[in-house]
Amino acid sequence: MLSAAEFQSASSRNRAEPVEVWKARKFIGEHSDEELSLRKVAKAVNIHPNYLSERFKQVIGMNFVEYVARTRFERACKLLRDGDLRISEIAFAAGFQSLSQFNRVFKKFSRKSPTQFRAANRVVRRHR
Repeated sequence: MLSAAEFQSASSRNRAEPVEVWKARKFIGEHSDEELSLRKVAKAVNIHPNYLSERFKQVIGMNFVEYVARTRFERACKLLRDGDLRISEIAFAAGFQSLSQFNRVFKKFSRKSPTQFRAANRVVRRHR
């Protein structure tokens, strides 16, 4: 299964993405740190939630909930690599509603805890 970023790259190379899916992905990317529901995103792109759900699965290859979780996971990974925020701050900055949800999703996608991921992927900054 493709990550959100990999899908975007493959999509732009292979074919035009349906406008409703593109708008939904754009909305999710811009609002991933907020509480998101299928209904809220569908309303933002002016289509029925059931139709958005079906199109999302057809075009992206994953359901809406998983896409939102993966988008938040990717943002959390960036914050873990590049930032100095505490794990709990990163969880909420990435849009997760609870620390337990963040830990569960993070382990599902990376097979590591956020702390283990940070230790293995930390970008070392040098002071000049």
